[in-house]
Amino acid sequence: MPACRRLRPWLVAAVFALALLAGSRGWLTAADNPQGKTIAEVQTAGSRLRSSAQILNMVHSRAGKPYDQALVQEDVRRLQSTRWFTADGVRVLTTNEADGRVTVTFVVTELGNTVQEIVYHGAQHLSDGDLRTLTGLRKGDAMNPMANEVGRAAILRRYQDDGRYHATVELVEGNKPTDSRVVYNIVEGPVVKVAGVEFVGNVGAITGRLKTQITTKTAFAGAIGGKFNPMTIEMDRKALTEYYQALGYLAVKIEPEVRRSADQSRVTIVYHIVEGQQYRVSDKIITGNKSFETDKLMAVTELKPGDRYDRRIAQRDQTRLREYYGSRGHNVPIDEQWYEVEPGVVQVQYVVGNDRGVPDRVGRIRIQGNDITRDRVILNQLDLRPGQILEYPKLEEAQMRLSRLGLFDMEEPPTVRDVPNELDTSFKDIDVRVKETRTGQVIFGGSVNSDAGLTGNISLNERNFDITRIPTSWDDFRYGRAFRGAGQELRLEAAPGTTFQRYSATFREPYLFDTPFGLTTAAYFYNRSFAEYNEDRYGGRVTIDRRLDSIWTASASTRVEGVNVRDVPAYAPWSIAKDAGNHFLLGLRAGITRDTRDSYIYPTKGSMFDAGFEQVLGDYTFPVGTAEFTQFFSTKYLAREDGSQRHVLGFRTQVAVAGTNAPVFERFYAGGIRSFRGFSFRGVGPYENTLAVGGTFSLLNSIEYQIPILPSEKMFWVAFVDHGTVESKFDIKDYRVSVGTGIRLSVPALGPLPLAFDLAFPVVKGPYDHRQLFSFSMGLFGSQGRQ
Repeated sequence: MPACRRLRPWLVAAVFALALLAGSRGWLTAADNPQGKTIAEVQTAGSRLRSSAQILNMVHSRAGKPYDQALVQEDVRRLQSTRWFTADGVRVLTTNEADGRVTVTFVVTELGNTVQEIVYHGAQHLSDGDLRTLTGLRKGDAMNPMANEVGRAAILRRYQDDGRYHATVELVEGNKPTDSRVVYNIVEGPVVKVAGVEFVGNVGAITGRLKTQITTKTAFAGAIGGKFNPMTIEMDRKALTEYYQALGYLAVKIEPEVRRSADQSRVTIVYHIVEGQQYRVSDKIITGNKSFETDKLMAVTELKPGDRYDRRIAQRDQTRLREYYGSRGHNVPIDEQWYEVEPGVVQVQYVVGNDRGVPDRVGRIRIQGNDITRDRVILNQLDLRPGQILEYPKLEEAQMRLSRLGLFDMEEPPTVRDVPNELDTSFKDIDVRVKETRTGQVIFGGSVNSDAGLTGNISLNERNFDITRIPTSWDDFRYGRAFRGAGQELRLEAAPGTTFQRYSATFREPYLFDTPFGLTTAAYFYNRSFAEYNEDRYGGRVTIDRRLDSIWTASASTRVEGVNVRDVPAYAPWSIAKDAGNHFLLGLRAGITRDTRDSYIYPTKGSMFDAGFEQVLGDYTFPVGTAEFTQFFSTKYLAREDGSQRHVLGFRTQVAVAGTNAPVFERFYAGGIRSFRGFSFRGVGPYENTLAVGGTFSLLNSIEYQIPILPSEKMFWVAFVDHGTVESKFDIKDYRVSVGTGIRLSVPALGPLPLAFDLAFPVVKGPYDHRQLFSFSMGLFGSQGRQ
């Protein structure tokens, strides 16, 4: 017995080493597979320089959760990225416990010496902080020559990104494991500017459009911007090649040339292009399909025999075919190939792979990474339920919806993937992984336009609000759990201005009781100075909406308002003076919206229809009916071959009718940049004593033609005709018409909406209408911070 006791430590060590070797060489059998078992404990072994807590803080596998091989592999990669360990210095050992659970051990092999000093010789235009961020090196880290070399390359790449083409970075110490210092010698060199980008040999594509395909930009006035980065030349060459192939030039050859100035401070990049001939399509075929007939698949494709070959259309056909299969439960690859059948003519073939003929179904849905956000917030975005046919396009749609929520880290965006189910091959489990981020936001901005003057904006927005998660300890605030996690939105906004100001608080629950109904509540105070009076409006609004499908939305809302009409001039007519003072309103509204526009900012096709009816009660009783329809057409035949430079024709009609008992502050007015150009704000409508009294009937129409001026499509010229009327009763008595022209500028730094400048001339106007030839609108969006 004593002899056995003396041998026992050696036996344990031998078994541990054998298990470690077996795990590293993949000797574990299927019977030892820990997948899905509950984790009893997560521990570490082999560390000397780092504590177990430091190491475990980097992993996401936790005791009490199911063992997930994919997550464990991510943990290993995350530990390796710390550069604390050797190249293969992180291994995982699993031990089955008697109760069926599993213990997970991360066995590590640390690097040797530690870094005592880091020196950057010769750096003048990058601070030590910038250099530390680039290399990721810190004093006390394990000496890792490979990581030091990666840091050297990162510094050089940063200098080249800054246009210092001649920069050199040398690692003089830290290239041996026995070193104790990391020393870089840096020669920065001058900033090299791009004097110009030229294209030689292009006939089928204009130079302006080719410049929009590349990332390299020329220096403005020879000094501003335009830093030369040689890394972008190959990227630009590939982008130009893909652009030409999309136009049917399948054999295009592009060779870049860099011409340096005599003093080496400027370069001119020349792309030599041999376009070749433009290919056309002789025929298209589909092969490999078993589940669906060829005719049905052909019907969803767009590329037609006789057309020029367009790789973009071919790729869209691939997507359509994959979605046709995927929406019916088949996850199959679609490969697009082309074969030259004669000079300049190709046959296009779509090859369907792995068509088993049996649709897949949804198995379990597993969510990971949401420490604060509730599961139901994520499940509401999936539109997938266990047992139903797995519509594969919904996986990508769910991924996009989760990303748009703004609740998760966009550097590691949410993923929604199907994984095999060990019980049945026709069932696929859904694996959802998210990484949470800060969801509070503070925004400073504003706008200026010819209608409302200058308006500032300060807003606080929390996109992952939870009105029921009341904090129970200081840690709830410290770790961001207080009032967070339900995917609700809370927005507080202050918009002071010269003639207009608004203060509001808005709460939105997008899935009320986990149903498709959304709830929005708002409280607000509004003040506006008009020529006729000053108006204060305060109250609240409750709206319930229901998205019926991808284009239709229905809503019902209630508003409760107090309205104060003050500072009414003594010469005001009775129709204004009678409504002075404080008033109470209760409005009940039902509405329906249909939206098929391809863009909210720059639509080129589709339409938008919005209609509603409101019954107003309180100090006044009257109905209000409104309807608006907008239609956009893009002139395809005037566009370039690549689909750009499209001319857009838009029509808009607005009709509004109110009861004759509507007070002056609820009537309709027209005029201004977003209403009736050529007239001032509220410059169209019935007048008494030269003051606008508003109407109970409004009909406003607009026809606008838009032409892009620049190949980049950042600037547009528009011509328009606005026409319509505002009348005191349901009648058309004084019909107005104005014609005009304008410019639209897209400046991303100033917000999503374009800058608008319009010049309009009234052709037909009413007797007291107020003209305004020039109108403009600009957004001014400043900094924003996150919480």
